[in-house]
Amino acid sequence: MHQFLPFAWFQGQCVPFDEAKVSIATHALHYGTGAFGGMRAIPDPQNSNAMLLFRAERHAKRLSDSARLLLGELSEETVHIAIEAMLKANRPRKPIYLRPFFYTSDLGIAPRLHNIETDFLIYGLELGDYLSPEGVSCRISSWTRQEDRSLPLRGKISGAYITSSLAKTEAVLSGFDEALLLNSRGKVSEASGMNLFLVRDGKLITPGVDQDILEGITRASVMELAKEMGIEVIERPVDKTELFIADEVFLTGTAAKITPIRQLESTTFGKERPVMNALRQRLIEITEGRDPAYEHWVSRIDIGNE
Repeated sequence: MHQFLPFAWFQGQCVPFDEAKVSIATHALHYGTGAFGGMRAIPDPQNSNAMLLFRAERHAKRLSDSARLLLGELSEETVHIAIEAMLKANRPRKPIYLRPFFYTSDLGIAPRLHNIETDFLIYGLELGDYLSPEGVSCRISSWTRQEDRSLPLRGKISGAYITSSLAKTEAVLSGFDEALLLNSRGKVSEASGMNLFLVRDGKLITPGVDQDILEGITRASVMELAKEMGIEVIERPVDKTELFIADEVFLTGTAAKITPIRQLESTTFGKERPVMNALRQRLIEITEGRDPAYEHWVSRIDIGNE
């Protein structure tokens, strides 16, 4: 059972979560014409009256860009204002996940993006580990990742996630935790909602942006950190068979953070993950505001006393 935050941002203001409701005729509900984001916020270890947000600027920009892909407008400033208001209204004391959502709020029945009303909401919930930090089991999905020429995959468009939903359920019902999707060219793309990395001979390899992936913010952060730590980073197409002989394979995402893959179908990977562990530890230090070199990645929001 999800523990939702008591207040949501809805129609330009904070309202009780149970009062933030949309019509059953809402356009986005029927046509998937929405775009969402995901942001983590944790209590500031150094200030009990503040929350830390990881790369809030990048998240706001990606959501604004996603709205543009739907021919809508959502300013980054609007996102920041709403998030700060949400945190101050709820005053959370535990790690939370925020879900901002831009959507076509019109009640019309025609599938379109022109001459249509839009709106923006945010809700949140308490969230610890989305996936087990000890690792997950994965299978190669029978579903294929969509192509950018058929969907704007650089945005988190809600309608695109039907494929992720099918792949995730297929994986779980067949005894695995997560699914890895290949693209239409047979190359590895990503997981149901996470980007993928593998390590071979100390080098960090990940499918490039030309492999129909989402341009993940955690993915970009891991790549930047790896380069700064002296780890060679290679973006290129990845074959399925290469995963089975990798030294390490792991997933990244806002909800998943950095999660190892411990098993891929019938192949079990070793528990020694020096590259992933070094990157994960560094990311934890940054998100907790303990790395001065990357303090610009963390926003501190004062939420006031209890």
